[in-house]
Amino acid sequence: MNLIKKLFLMPAAALILMTGVAQANTDEAIAERIKPVGTVCIQGQNCNGVDVKKASAQAEAESTTETAATDVAETPAEPVAAASAGRTGKQIATQSCNVCHGTGILDAPVVGDTAAWQVRADAVGGLDGLLKISKEGKGAMPPMGTCADCTDAELKAAIQDMSGL
Repeated sequence: MNLIKKLFLMPAAALILMTGVAQANTDEAIAERIKPVGTVCIQGQNCNGVDVKKASAQAEAESTTETAATDVAETPAEPVAAASAGRTGKQIATQSCNVCHGTGILDAPVVGDTAAWQVRADAVGGLDGLLKISKEGKGAMPPMGTCADCTDAELKAAIQDMSGL
């Protein structure tokens, strides 16, 4: 090894030894770095010496006294339907369909090309056939396109908006 390489390697080796990098990869150090950050406990079972049922009841009692003065709104039973309420076909098409149908990627019919949409609609039975395809997916398009929470009415409105049919 020539002298210049030795001069550069000596300080690097000394630095490694001084900082203890060589010691950082012991089994104990590795185990400490990758240990779980928490545990999952099931209600009614003893978890790490804590009775989950008693702890849950105590936390609920504390929560009840803290929030007694205020009403807490419950989560709706059908959050998907609530999230999708009131969207127009144009909104759905812009947010969820335009990536492919705006440019014609992967042979997707382009927004506003009524002739191309009409050929496809005729082949599958009209708007209801196009709706069925949009729900089931076709080719590279996944089921429901990219709008997993769309209703049938919203999908149909988006198809009508994009196709002009």
